[in-house]
Amino acid sequence: MTQNMKKIGLLLAFISVSFLSIGQILQPITWSFSQQKKEGNIINLQFKASIDDGWHVYGQNLPSGGPVATSFHFDKITGAHLSGDVTSVSPIIRQYDQSFSMTLTWYVHQAVFNQKVIVTDPQKFFVSGYVEFMGCNDENCLPPAKIPFSFGKESSPITEPAKVKSISTPIHEVAPAIVQTIQPVKTDSVHTSKTTAVTESAQSTWAPVITQLDAFSNSKNNEDTHDPLWLIFLKGLLGGLIALFTPCVWPIIPLTVSFFLKRSDNKTKAKRDAGLYGFSIIAIYLILGILITLIFGASALNSLSTNAYFNLFFFALLVLFAASFLGAFELTLPASWTTKLDNKAESTSGFVSILLMAFTLALVSFSCTGPIIGTLLVDVAVNGSYLGPAIGMFGFALALAVPFMLFAMFPMWLKSMPKSGGWLNSVKVVLGFLELALSLKFFSVADLAYGWRLLDREVFLVLWIVIFALLGFYLLGKIKFAHDSDLKHVSVVRLLLSIITFAFALYMIPGLWGAPLKAISAFAPPLYTQDFNLNPQSQHTVYNDYDQALEAAATQHKPLLIDFTGYGCVNCRKMEAAVWTDPKVKQLMSEQFIVASLYVDDKTTLKQPMEVTENGHTSLLSTIGDKWSYLQRSKFGANAQPFYVIVDAKGIPLTGSFSFTENPARFAAFLEGALRKGSH
Repeated sequence: MTQNMKKIGLLLAFISVSFLSIGQILQPITWSFSQQKKEGNIINLQFKASIDDGWHVYGQNLPSGGPVATSFHFDKITGAHLSGDVTSVSPIIRQYDQSFSMTLTWYVHQAVFNQKVIVTDPQKFFVSGYVEFMGCNDENCLPPAKIPFSFGKESSPITEPAKVKSISTPIHEVAPAIVQTIQPVKTDSVHTSKTTAVTESAQSTWAPVITQLDAFSNSKNNEDTHDPLWLIFLKGLLGGLIALFTPCVWPIIPLTVSFFLKRSDNKTKAKRDAGLYGFSIIAIYLILGILITLIFGASALNSLSTNAYFNLFFFALLVLFAASFLGAFELTLPASWTTKLDNKAESTSGFVSILLMAFTLALVSFSCTGPIIGTLLVDVAVNGSYLGPAIGMFGFALALAVPFMLFAMFPMWLKSMPKSGGWLNSVKVVLGFLELALSLKFFSVADLAYGWRLLDREVFLVLWIVIFALLGFYLLGKIKFAHDSDLKHVSVVRLLLSIITFAFALYMIPGLWGAPLKAISAFAPPLYTQDFNLNPQSQHTVYNDYDQALEAAATQHKPLLIDFTGYGCVNCRKMEAAVWTDPKVKQLMSEQFIVASLYVDDKTTLKQPMEVTENGHTSLLSTIGDKWSYLQRSKFGANAQPFYVIVDAKGIPLTGSFSFTENPARFAAFLEGALRKGSH
């Protein structure tokens, strides 16, 4: 328990650091290098990356078009030669990424790599080079970084020979308060006027504005992408209320309450026992939620929820439960389990018997509560929160337990309680339809992972339209299953539910021609999987050069929205798909702003390399990505993407920075705030 409490503390610390580091330099990954003597003349060079919780470093040999893979480059080798390739000895995660439409690999917590070297001359042995890598978390990605290393007898500005020394990524060591300088490197290449313009504007439009950014309240411009705990609690409460009105739970309420009232002549004691029974139910489900987190861990639950194999399993499980709910067969736990618990509860007394009866309820109701609990835990797992499963299960258990306690305290209410009958079976059938629809969401994840293309967006929508249309006909009594009772008339509740169901089915029909259907965007496959689309989303042209964008901003008298992004940035693509396509946001960006998207991982070679001084150290910028990465950290004091900042034509910020959201209204408010500031 102590170890897991430490994990919870580390998670809370990470959340606090993440909140405070908006617009600041992040330091989630450090590298250390060492060498070990092996048999004979063989030496093992070890490269170790220490990775903060919540972050990951991509593996080696990734497919083209994806994020930057971890790679090792050897610039100088004397007195030795390499034996084989660099190999990893750390556990690696392999998972399909929908944003890149490919399977990627990455490491969490720690990544250790080894390279065998055969020494031919110990006196001259020296190896130097650099490791290139890219780090990301669930909200941000750092630009690709290069960390130099050296081993052997010669001195090195990075580390002493043959000694272990932790070396932070250079992009994490920037001291923004020190004045930055940019100088063109003297080469024989032909210099363009654009490069010269960058140099001349370095002390003005490239000057640091970190103090000005800090003066704004940046926190209000960003939101946590995870569900708050109160929302998780409400989801659990809703799940418990749904489970309460199932044939597995509802009939047990009067039987159990009557048992407590008959068990003791003292009505006060009977009510107290019923209250303990309710608290026992809460304790059982709460402990279950805590155990799930302690066994798997929050990050493991998050990874599991997006794993292709797990989604296939959960798809099959939900289809099985749906078939049971629709009447194909009865799905129950072995009767011996509940019989033994029930007999044990009868033979004991006190709190132990009450606790055993609560366990009996959990087992008896499993066929109805199991799929609801499973769906709730999968949904909560996406949040990657240690407290999420426990909070969700608490809400679920509370909804189950409260009726038992209330009816025990007020037994006369039992007379007004609706009797078990056909309506309970109807609830079960409705749940069967809903589970069948929800199962397709899990199959969609696996379908995208394996590239089967069996469940493209239009196929998914057709199936959902049919399922909810059939549900509407069932509610109207037009469809009848074998175990359904005769429906003499349609009640007002059934009529209202059928109207909602048919309306939802009709709402999805335009999606077959490319309508975005934002209400179900979290469930349906992405729009790019749809073959027939009459509503393609087109974006306005954006600049890819900071200085050119500033010139356009000055000419057109508009503020400049700088989008620090990356080809390997997952959440950048999410912002572009979910937020930039919003009509209001799109109008603001296209009509009121000059937009510059600066890719920090662009590997295009600069025509004129740039020498820069950061924190007293000189380094060389050789690619366009290096240039924009330097601009972000030196001028704005940040190095994670996505990162948005709005400046005037002189490079002065008009409002605070913005990180990530999937809520278009928040991003629109960020844009409008800058416009109001710029108009003064």
